[in-house]
Order: sequence, then C-alpha cells, then structure tokens
Amino acid sequence: MNVMKKIIFIGFAILLMAGQIYAQQATISFEKEVHDFGKIKEDGGNVEYSFVFTNTGGSPLLITKVQASCGCTSPSWTEKPIMPGQKGFVKAIFDPTNRPSVFNKSITVESNASNSRVVLRIQGDVLPRERTVLDIYPKVIGELRMESNHFSFVTVYNDEVKRDTFKIYNSSKEPLQVSFSNVPAYIKLKPEPETLKPEQKGIIVGEYDGRKANDWDFVTDRVKVLINGKEIPNNGLTISANIQENFSNLTPEQLKKAPKIVFDSPNHNFGKVKGQGKYEHEFTFKNTGKSDLKIHKVKATCGCTTINPEKTVLKPGESSSIKAVFSPGGMRGKQNKSIFVITNDPESPSNRLLISAEIEE
Repeated sequence: MNVMKKIIFIGFAILLMAGQIYAQQATISFEKEVHDFGKIKEDGGNVEYSFVFTNTGGSPLLITKVQASCGCTSPSWTEKPIMPGQKGFVKAIFDPTNRPSVFNKSITVESNASNSRVVLRIQGDVLPRERTVLDIYPKVIGELRMESNHFSFVTVYNDEVKRDTFKIYNSSKEPLQVSFSNVPAYIKLKPEPETLKPEQKGIIVGEYDGRKANDWDFVTDRVKVLINGKEIPNNGLTISANIQENFSNLTPEQLKKAPKIVFDSPNHNFGKVKGQGKYEHEFTFKNTGKSDLKIHKVKATCGCTTINPEKTVLKPGESSSIKAVFSPGGMRGKQNKSIFVITNDPESPSNRLLISAEIEE
C-alpha cells in the first residue's frame, strides 16, 4: 500500500514540475489573428497592419521566423527578445498592384513559445483601377497600338471559316492607314476603319479558312503590319490556330465504322547514350478500325526528327511505322522528347509518342 502511495506521489510531483516548467515557458498571445482590410484600391498603394502580441509566459520570447504565403505580403516583426508581460508586433504589408480580386493570405510565425507556430491571416478585396490606353493596347508598332502582337483563333476546324476581331488604336496626332503583307491565302485581315483618325479606336477583322490551310494541329504564321503603306521595325504579328478535324457531325453508326490507330508501344527509352551520334527507333502502329486511317501530320519536339510512314493512308488491318531519329548533340542528363501523330481517328486525333534517354557526360 505504501509503495502505491509513493508511486502516486511521485507521479503527482512529476506532473506538478512539468506544469511549472510549462508555465515558465514563453507564450505568444495575439490580440487578433485575422485582419480584414475591406475594399482597397489597386492603385492606392501598399496597405499594412501590425498584429500586436503579448508574451504571457514566464521566460523571454524570441520570434525565429516569419513566412508569408506569397511575395505580395512583406512581413516585419519585433526581432529582439520580448520579456514576460511585454508586447511585440508582426507587421504585414500587402501590395495590391496588378492584383485585382479578393485575397486571403497567410503569415506563419514561428518562435520559442510553447505555442511555437501561429498562423495569421490578412484578407480583403482589391478594386481594379481604371484601365488606360496603355493597359488596353500594350503592344506598339510605330504609332499604332494593339492589344497584343499575337492574334489567336484558338481552335479552327478543317471544314469551317472562323472569324474573330483584334483591337487597335491610333496613338498619334495624324491619320494612320493600316494594311498587311505576307498574309497566307487561308487568312484574311481587314482593319475597320482602314484609316484611323488621331486617337481613334478600331479593330482588325480576321478570317481563318480551315478548309484551305492544308495543315493540322498548332500552326503559326507571321505577317507584317504596314503603317501608311510602309514597313517599320518590329512590325510582326503572329497568327495562330489549332486546326482540328471536325468529328461533331458523325453519326453513331459512322463512329462505329471509324478508323482506329493502335501503337505497339507509345514509349521508348534508349537508356544511356553518348552525346554524339544518332539513335533510331521505329514506332509500329496498326489500323484496327473499320475504315481508312489517314495520317494527317507527324511532328517532333526539338532534338528529335521523324520520318513519315511509307503509307499515310492505311486500310483496316494494315500496319505501318514511324521512325524517330534522336540527336542528343549538346544535351546533358535525362531527356524526354515528344512526337505527335495527328490522324482521322475520332477517339485519338492527336497521339503523343515519347522517347527518353540519359546522355552521358
């Protein structure tokens, strides 16, 4: 019985000592852990708030690290030790420039306190500033300003003519006549109006004829913008489209009879190779569908070239192959290269083949 009492007494003493030790530790107690800035202006400059805390423990408190969740919040804090009963701060500075929207950011505070990790939050709503001419038309060709130097038609089907518009602006005090050169036959560009008055807004009306493009997948062209009939420096306009076959009109019966491309394996690893020389592999495939398979296009990423199959039209049951030639000159370490095969298979119109290698020093 005495032994049991001694065990209980010792256990109680240990708990009491642990409690005393815990009570002697520093404790960081913030007045609040979330601050809402409310609505702030994007062009109103930085906003800041200081989270005030008290060391409610029994020993000096030292903040060891303060980490913000993103670069738009710049924290500072009391860096010297804070004695028991004294106050300190963690300041959050938020830059709303180019960040119009609701925000909710965290600031993690680490210290030697018993509650060693505390997460603070700042939140608010950034009201967008009024957009200027420079914001709306950031790209410049002479005195002509444009919303971009890239006119993207996104997806264009091979049986359609797609139309889109593109914003332009005359920033000069003189009339500007806009025209184009080096325009492919499947693209039409028309400025409206053709001559922009000083400080007048306009558009470029574009047409992309997928029926005439005679190409597939992602296609880019670079045309020249002429100002008053003259070429000036940096007058290129990139036009792009992702040309796809339109399968949307196929009936369920036609889909059942469609071609189907099946590769023996879509991946090949050359293993360890020397930095010089060429390495070849043939990807074998078969048309397991019920109608002719057409290989529209084969393209490869940098460092790899391909040789089109001997047959670009395969009858049901026929097989063929695509040869990939990998040239690792100048490359180091592990490499992965892609080959894209564009077909008339409704289920797999774009097929990605992957070759990999580890190039020895």
